[in-house]
Amino acid sequence: MGQIRKIAVGGGCHWCTEAVFQRLRGVVEVEQGWASAMHESERFAEAVLVHYDDEVIGLSALVEVHLHTHSCTSSHALREKYRSAVYCFGESQLGEVQALVQAAQADFEEPIVTEVVRFCAFRQNSERYQDYYLRQPEAPFCERYISPKLAQLRRDFQMLLVDER
Repeated sequence: MGQIRKIAVGGGCHWCTEAVFQRLRGVVEVEQGWASAMHESERFAEAVLVHYDDEVIGLSALVEVHLHTHSCTSSHALREKYRSAVYCFGESQLGEVQALVQAAQADFEEPIVTEVVRFCAFRQNSERYQDYYLRQPEAPFCERYISPKLAQLRRDFQMLLVDER
């Protein structure tokens, strides 16, 4: 087992983001809630805190999955609540993620709006909302919004997924 590292990501509903990252090999825990950036510690947005084994899944795969499973090029009106961001722990991780996002721009026609920021704080959601999709995959919200993201994940990132059998 490698070192367990952390990264926080946000971009859409934290229920959706949680379900996506829970399916990745090497992710050992996903905490769902709200994150804030160092320069805006009072501004919290929906996000997940991802704990991952860096020998099983790398930061580049996590960033790629994140960018491709939410609207990373959309500057819609709800970006205050659903900030498109990667919250980094330390300068080294910040620089690496900035380079990864810049390189990923080639995959998208529109400019990526995802912010790469320093992590400040995290507030976990209440227990009743944790593992939202795992607890009720047949719920209307899950079927409408989360299931399509998981189908895309299976289609585009099969090699990164845990065995769902």
